[in-house]
Amino acid sequence: MNGAAQIVRVAAKGEGATADGRYVALSAPGDILEADGSLTWGPNHVEPSCRHFPACGGCQLQHLSDAALADYVTARVAGAARGQDLDPGTMEPTHLSPPRTRRRAVLHGQAIGRRVVLGFREQGSHKTIDLRECAVIAPELFALVAPLRALLESWQDRKLAVDVELVLADQGVCVGLSGLSADSLARTEALLDFARDNGLARLTLDAGYGPETTWEPDPATITLGGTAVGLPSGAFLQATADGQDALVEAARGWLAGVPTVADLFSGLGTFAFALASASTDSPATKVLAVEAARDSHLACQAAARMNGRPVHALHRDLFRNPLRAEELNRFAAVLIDPPRAGAREQVAQIAESTVVRVVYISCNPASWARDAATMVAAGYRLAGLKAVGQFRWSTHVELASLFVRETAA
Repeated sequence: MNGAAQIVRVAAKGEGATADGRYVALSAPGDILEADGSLTWGPNHVEPSCRHFPACGGCQLQHLSDAALADYVTARVAGAARGQDLDPGTMEPTHLSPPRTRRRAVLHGQAIGRRVVLGFREQGSHKTIDLRECAVIAPELFALVAPLRALLESWQDRKLAVDVELVLADQGVCVGLSGLSADSLARTEALLDFARDNGLARLTLDAGYGPETTWEPDPATITLGGTAVGLPSGAFLQATADGQDALVEAARGWLAGVPTVADLFSGLGTFAFALASASTDSPATKVLAVEAARDSHLACQAAARMNGRPVHALHRDLFRNPLRAEELNRFAAVLIDPPRAGAREQVAQIAESTVVRVVYISCNPASWARDAATMVAAGYRLAGLKAVGQFRWSTHVELASLFVRETAA
């Protein structure tokens, strides 16, 4: 039998690890794994913030102190870099989003007999936690959980299974119900009463043919870089406003004074509008915002035109048709914010370009590190790196990075 050992780190999937390679669920650095398999808590092990932990799949790391959580987020990013033989250097201070700031979430509603449970899935299971409190989602979102549960129970459908998307917009909460249909006047009126009584910004239903708007008194928007941008149903939005600000400020600092930027995988224009907003420190930057999702592209384009921002929106699938090196060479810098899989083809074109500065935003340290290695092999240097823990108490980690070309392409 192995002897007692200290937990020295938290592995990528959230388990604590000893120096001799033993993994222990729900342990923190400084805990002692005793010889009999029990765990003695150390200074970084704290009482969880929510009664549903650890069963609820929304959080994996509520037992960590803030210091240990920040170390975990930092180590995930630095470790990914070192895994590709890249030196992370002196990283920017890690940002952690505070509790109860998540402004978007997808909950699951399921009929269990006559009642409906509504919440996140259990860890590693399709079973739904009936959410009675939540330490991560914004209060505006959590306030709707009980009214939504009552609404769904009024359907009296014992086969009911609904996905509930909650997003906090400028006008209030947008609610999207997938898998629910209003097949009678009474049900339609119930939905309208629910939307009005709870002050929703928008209510959409998707019965299998795409979301249809049931309630939207005023067009829903999200303010990005001081610009109100239309918020299409299902459009990507950074998980927290403060996490978004941390990523944006890193990008703005690294690209201060740059006259032109190609913003790739630009979405609604999170970074494009921020860069295109003049400040006392630097003038506005002209931005090409390239996005494949048509609704997001059109929303970005309309907002730029309506507000006179120097943002030109281009509809283009960068996986099938990446911007070529000769196109990229027209810009002083590139900002890229791809999906979790990274952007192998687009990064290959950046590597062949003469662009001097590249800011790479990522929600997956592993795919980022793979792409980063491609850029470094092509003559770029990793010159800046910041880890961001938007999904507090989760193993999901994001980052902002700066690459500067050292040699000619």
